[in-house]
Amino acid sequence: MLTVHKKIVTDDKGNPLEVIIPWKEYKKIEELLGVDFTEEVIEDLKQAKIDRDNSNKDAYVDLESI
Repeated sequence: MLTVHKKIVTDDKGNPLEVIIPWKEYKKIEELLGVDFTEEVIEDLKQAKIDRDNSNKDAYVDLESI
């Protein structure tokens, strides 16, 4: 289980404004959420969306082939 050591920054009324977390924990969260994509992966995902929107079945791989 991931423990996040955070510092909460508040305004003068005590309302939370920002959260500061250690870089290593941020990178772990980023990895867990799957937002640490390379530019190549991002381009592949964009193309997959275009293929899906255009019903391009030739761009898909059968699940059995994986």
